[in-house]
Amino acid sequence: MLATFLIGLREGLEAALVVGILVAYLRRLGRQDALPKLWAGVGLAIALALGIGAVLTFGAYELTFTAQELIGGGLSLLAVGMVTWMIFWMQRAGRTMKATLEGGIDRALTVGGLWALIAIGFVSVAREGIETTLLLWSMVQSFGDAPSALLGALLGLVTAVIVGWLISRGAVKLDLRRFFAWTGGFLVIVAAGVLAYALMDLQEAGVLPGPFTAAAPIDPVTGGVAVGWAGLPFGWAFDVSATIAPGGPLAAILQATVGFMPAMTWLQVIAWTLYILIVGYLYIRGLRSRRPSTPRASTDPQLATASHSPQGAA
Repeated sequence: MLATFLIGLREGLEAALVVGILVAYLRRLGRQDALPKLWAGVGLAIALALGIGAVLTFGAYELTFTAQELIGGGLSLLAVGMVTWMIFWMQRAGRTMKATLEGGIDRALTVGGLWALIAIGFVSVAREGIETTLLLWSMVQSFGDAPSALLGALLGLVTAVIVGWLISRGAVKLDLRRFFAWTGGFLVIVAAGVLAYALMDLQEAGVLPGPFTAAAPIDPVTGGVAVGWAGLPFGWAFDVSATIAPGGPLAAILQATVGFMPAMTWLQVIAWTLYILIVGYLYIRGLRSRRPSTPRASTDPQLATASHSPQGAA
């Protein structure tokens, strides 16, 4: 619940701040008449994200186990790719985000008309919505506790909307750069865990070699799949299920925070480690290289909220 709450809070706040920029700019131009079109696009984006979530959730019941694992693993890999791309894209494009959004509004008002404004609202929210849906769906499949995970995500999204609204009203002063920097680091760890879970799905489906295929090394003493160094590369790296119950609260906390599972294959452990080392290093390097030389940004919604918050989202 905590992990999905933080994801819902971060992704929801990003979307809320982007929408806040667009709404504030239209009001500054005196074009309140265009707001319903913008909100229509936002509503369509939310509907799309909910629709994708519903299809993924209820459509899986009609599939075989192998098909479920294959689709689950593929979508989890897609979620990892989207999250990773978004982290580094925001590092590069964050400083110009506000100008880009306002430029899109200018073009829509002059030449695009109704559909252009709807498209701006839709695109501004759809990317965050689809990314959040895929990531949350992957985590729900991983945790096996859909009610708690979904409740955490819902609370995070509601909190994000409230915080975004308070920021836009000047009622809350929030260091957005630091907030997004810390939650971005958390997302790197979460993405590593989702990657490990995706590989488990693909191994169970037989797409990748592992303990469930003929490639698994066999322990000559127990007759089961080898564990530890003897299991390298397609067996179990470790299995502490006897100490940490797979369905217990400790296992859920560890999996939600660092992607740890009581039993993990060597392929999972290697992929998790490489992702943390490579993506984590690039992420930290990006933060340091873009450290501002100017005083801390203001959180005034019409001036600095958006122009600096995407940079913080890096």
